[in-house]
Amino acid sequence: MKASENRHKLSTFKLNALLDITLAINDNVSTEELVRRYEKLLTDDLNIGKVILLKYGEKWDCLLNSGFNRDFYKKIDIEKDLLVFTDISFITSEPDRFPELVDIVIPVTHKDKPIAYVLIGDIEEEGEGVSPIIKHVRFIQTLSNIITVAIENKRLFQESLRQEAIKREMELASKMQTMLIPAEEKLPSNESINMRAFYHPHFDVGGDYYDVIQLNEHEVGFCIADVSGKGISAAILMSNFQANLRALFSEKIEMKVLLEKLNERVMNSAKGEKFITLFIARYNYQSRELCYVNAGHNPPLFYEISSKKMSQLGSGCVGMGMLDTLPFVNVQKLILDKPSKLFCYTDGLVEVLHGSGIEFGTQGLEAELTNAENIETNIHTIIKKQKILEGSKAIFDDISILGIEFPGKNGFE
Repeated sequence: MKASENRHKLSTFKLNALLDITLAINDNVSTEELVRRYEKLLTDDLNIGKVILLKYGEKWDCLLNSGFNRDFYKKIDIEKDLLVFTDISFITSEPDRFPELVDIVIPVTHKDKPIAYVLIGDIEEEGEGVSPIIKHVRFIQTLSNIITVAIENKRLFQESLRQEAIKREMELASKMQTMLIPAEEKLPSNESINMRAFYHPHFDVGGDYYDVIQLNEHEVGFCIADVSGKGISAAILMSNFQANLRALFSEKIEMKVLLEKLNERVMNSAKGEKFITLFIARYNYQSRELCYVNAGHNPPLFYEISSKKMSQLGSGCVGMGMLDTLPFVNVQKLILDKPSKLFCYTDGLVEVLHGSGIEFGTQGLEAELTNAENIETNIHTIIKKQKILEGSKAIFDDISILGIEFPGKNGFE
């Protein structure tokens, strides 16, 4: 009768313990509180002298170390010492396996993968060397499983909240960055000039940028730029560059002075860790003079329609932020008397993954520009053929395009 009462008492204790833990989980108590209740059940109620609970999340962590040396768990090689155990194992007879004596190893699995290990030591023996703990190992395994799965679910939930917050911040950053770039409908399109553009960041935010600034009634300034690298840091530097460009680029400033000041600002912001390549120009509607500097950027393609001549505008200086001071700035000038097209782009358009390497080339661009079609049609054709909006896997960088048509003496006709 006494044995039956003891079994009933033990069963009631285990059910109450599981109920208590389940209610705590439902009440969303903290991880620390769950571990505290788990420790109390094992040490106070089951009289376990030493226990360690190691759990895997993003990495292996020690959630509980009661009774063992404080740094004991740090000396355990999880792969070598624990992954070999796939079921409850009594290892008292193997004193050399761990730096400190461990009697029982209890693996905890979820979906057939180990998510935790319970190490028990200093068990009390009675009778003929049989410990009462042996009667509880399956219960300890079940309890450990409930605890560790609940803690992992809490971690995954917190991680999902963090990822969602990051996603929302990135979406906001993307919207803000897009606001810095002129909308296509606001680009100049009149009898003196026609501009069209395209912007496609590889991630939510990018390091590409183009801008158009009306300097006065008869003159417009424009640029296209690319920050080395990708992601948030590139986007922040580009935003800073946009603010500096708009503050400095005026009808009175000389191009050489403008580039020197921009270089100084980029050096102060990037501290030499990043740099910016750009093509920057100003065009006068009356004189039809194009004044430009290429600062280490992909040379824009210039096509004179009547002569069918294609050239690249590559002269200028080094990129912004590459050197403390610019050793030279070659300002170039062209008089555009005949109808022509200027195609400015960032390297994401011409650097694509192919096979095991990266291919670079402008032949495809040149083929689509050497015709009498307007610049808008040319850009749309290039976007379609490169499958940019279809998510081509060959593309691995931001892409920006700024296309300009100049009418020449007799207008666009």
